[in-house]
Amino acid sequence: MEPSMRQPLVMVDTALFTIRDERLCLILARRQEPPFAGVLALPGGFVHVEEDADTAMAARRVIRHKVGFDAPYLEQLFTFSGPARDPRGWSVSVAYYALIPLSLLDQSQVAETWPAEALPPLPFDHSQIVAQAVERLRSKATYSSLPAFLLPGEFTMNELHRIYEQSIGARLDKASFRHKILEQGIIEALPDRFRVGAHRPAQLYRLASTALTPFERKI
Repeated sequence: MEPSMRQPLVMVDTALFTIRDERLCLILARRQEPPFAGVLALPGGFVHVEEDADTAMAARRVIRHKVGFDAPYLEQLFTFSGPARDPRGWSVSVAYYALIPLSLLDQSQVAETWPAEALPPLPFDHSQIVAQAVERLRSKATYSSLPAFLLPGEFTMNELHRIYEQSIGARLDKASFRHKILEQGIIEALPDRFRVGAHRPAQLYRLASTALTPFERKI
């Protein structure tokens, strides 16, 4: 007979990004139960073997339950594990990151946004998860359509330009950016759709594909 073995805790944690006041932010929620009850943390939870087909489904369930909406874009980040990351015991957390348009936050009564560079102290190893998620986002933003998932369904070229700058964390020449984006074919103009404001009407665009699109060369 094999000796009885303690099983590790298996969970998911999610780093949810949005843009607020032209700054890259993380969406945090206060923990409702111990350990660290009442403390701001990345939304996370245990895998439910009865209802989660995989960890991606678990992550989407956690986001809906703890924040109140579905994530338009979700990607697996890394697996964090060990005996010291959770006071309840040896644990494995499959971490994901997601991009959330700010307009979706109106559906949440519990979420708080914090600038990525000025987060409060986080429990567990959530600071490590955030650091790796920010690095992944900033890197991938330079060669894919990833930042566009931070925008609503319709957007102007200027809005897309600002989202890329905020995601990458660097200034981008407007003319060069426009040329490269149109060259990649990741967006399409909406016929007879314009944003009217103080200046001349701005053409509205949308993503040409709901799937992440890699670029042939960096922005």
